[in-house]
Amino acid sequence: MIFSSLRSRWAGFLGAFVALALGVALTAAMGVGLAASTGGAERAPQRFAGSPVVVAGRDTLSVPVRRGPETGHVSKRLAHPHPVDRDLLAALRKLGPVRGSGPPDAVGVSAPVGAVRAAVAASGTGARVLTGADRARVDPGAERDGRALVAVNAFLGTAGGVAVFVSAFVTASTFAFVVALRRRELGLLRAAGASRGQVRRWLLGEALVVGAAAAATGCALGARGAPHLARALVDAEVAPPWFTVAEGLRWTWWPYQLAFWAGLLVAVAGAWSAARRAARVSPVEALREASLDTGVMPPGRRVVGAALLAGALGLLAWTLWSEPSDLLKRKTYTTQPMILAMAVAALAPLLVRHVVALFRWPFPARPGRARRAAALARVVRANSGAGVRRTAAVAAPVLVTVALAGCLFGSAETVGAAKAAQARQHTAADLVVTGGGTGGGLRPVGPVPGATVAASAATAVFVPEDDGSAVVRAEARAVADPAAFAAVSRLPVVAGDVRDLDDRSIVVDEEWQRHRVGDRVAVWLGDGRRARLRIVAVLARGTGDNGAYVTAHNAAAAPVDRLDVRLRAGTDRAAVARALRASGGEVRPVGDWLAAAYPGVRPQTRLGLLMLLALCLTYAAISLVATLLMTAPVRAPELRSLRLAGATPAQLRLVAAGEAALAVAVGAVLGLAVTAVGLGGLALALARLSVPLEVVVPWGAMGMCAGVCGTVAVLAGVAGAWRVSRARLASGG
Repeated sequence: MIFSSLRSRWAGFLGAFVALALGVALTAAMGVGLAASTGGAERAPQRFAGSPVVVAGRDTLSVPVRRGPETGHVSKRLAHPHPVDRDLLAALRKLGPVRGSGPPDAVGVSAPVGAVRAAVAASGTGARVLTGADRARVDPGAERDGRALVAVNAFLGTAGGVAVFVSAFVTASTFAFVVALRRRELGLLRAAGASRGQVRRWLLGEALVVGAAAAATGCALGARGAPHLARALVDAEVAPPWFTVAEGLRWTWWPYQLAFWAGLLVAVAGAWSAARRAARVSPVEALREASLDTGVMPPGRRVVGAALLAGALGLLAWTLWSEPSDLLKRKTYTTQPMILAMAVAALAPLLVRHVVALFRWPFPARPGRARRAAALARVVRANSGAGVRRTAAVAAPVLVTVALAGCLFGSAETVGAAKAAQARQHTAADLVVTGGGTGGGLRPVGPVPGATVAASAATAVFVPEDDGSAVVRAEARAVADPAAFAAVSRLPVVAGDVRDLDDRSIVVDEEWQRHRVGDRVAVWLGDGRRARLRIVAVLARGTGDNGAYVTAHNAAAAPVDRLDVRLRAGTDRAAVARALRASGGEVRPVGDWLAAAYPGVRPQTRLGLLMLLALCLTYAAISLVATLLMTAPVRAPELRSLRLAGATPAQLRLVAAGEAALAVAVGAVLGLAVTAVGLGGLALALARLSVPLEVVVPWGAMGMCAGVCGTVAVLAGVAGAWRVSRARLASGG
């Protein structure tokens, strides 16, 4: 019975099958990419390819922390790794040839690995012994490649989450709509003696068969698509050039297992609610509702929609009150719009009539074509308002696509603009020198007539928090002259004075657990040294880039990477620039430096967002085509009535196109509402953080989504009406 039903109604399940197969394929491909980025793909050693063993200086900080009644250890990567100890170098040279000049960060040793490990252990320096593929960790660019792999993980994780969410949404909507269109058939089955359990098992069996076939197809597509995804990430400069994945079902099975069972779960879960509802309807009720959209919001859906809406708004309010900086993080502004969009989509049947009422024919109904157009517009509005279930089914994928486009692009661009505005607000420099000279840092330039020059370096400090149960790495800058640095900057000081900074003190921001002027905080410096520093100034929290400040003495290994320069009145800018070029860095006006350092949305991030947007548009198109083609045969009596009332075939197609366009417009309006809530919450968070407010609304991205969805919906609607009219002519009706 199940297979016979699927054979006769394969077109109705085609949308769910394609959406689910695509979701499983993307999940499998991204899982393979995640497996490769976390250890499956390794770069061959380059720097010490000819040495079987590499000894590298200590680069981690191991700190004891409390784990309940016991004590554990956490490791953090040092901002400034140690060089290999000289005495250890002498011991290694006795074992065999050593490559590298001292004091180097790493050396290659041609000696038995056991003897090398014994010598390192005897030295007590904490140096690392690397063999095999681990030798690549000391290659030039290894740290950059590590950051790139972290970016790959973040992108694939986000994209995978969005793929699962959208595929589950489309699959559940498709199954629910298929069941709604089969109410008359289900009513007849119940009247013929089928029990509620039999109806429920029948529908779940269909979902299980469709889900298994789609999941298997998706796994096969994912295995073929994973290498193409890896090459696309490399071409987009998101992944390092050597990043690759194995072709076929190799390396690891867990991505395919995860994708297959997740797809099957999505199919069954998506059909579960619809099957339960279909089983609860009595035969008389099913027959009575077969031609009229009433009771489209059962109590369960109302409760779920209201709970999701309350949860989304409550989570937003809680985050604003407790930790507003969390709203600036990609993970937050990706997940919260999903919850809010799901809530609005669940409540869409209650909202459709109210939104449809906003769209009225804007021209007076004069005789001629204008009157006929107005009449068709009234028919479109009436049909859309009466067919709530159909309109909501078309509007839902548009709502999700527009909402995600608005929230993702808007949040990313708003956060980027806020960071740029904050950086402009916090600097008083006229020129900025960046780049590397000898030794990876800028050379000293000495006093420059007519200018105040403040040298600084990137470093970090490690802070114990939560009563010693965690250690947090805080990015910091080391300044050589606190008074000069205060003169070239406008830091958002809320307490204390930056000019009081010395070798026994620190400047922190309000994000630190302890941030009261005069308090002493125990920290580990960027090179692992323990220090107890007094807080002399506290900065506003901002977007998270304010960070901490220490003196150059507390970051002796950090090379100077920036000179902030403020010119006095009447100073020759060109002469100062010539003097600054002796540092070996690039001299730029502060505006050019800000534009390069704070570009808003980075190209790699924008590309990732565009890929997510393409994914959402693909799912929306699948859902729109499937929904509109499924509803066309059901609407045959309605179209026949219009034809008998005098409508021409062209006018019938115009009505179908108008209803599709209106449903897309309803979805776009609801998506705009979700975007307004998301960006409004972000604006409130920026205001609470005392950050310059520049909310960016991505009208272009949302307009493109609405336009693409509208085009697909109109074409599918017209095609469905044309198929119905052709079938009627072929049958001689």
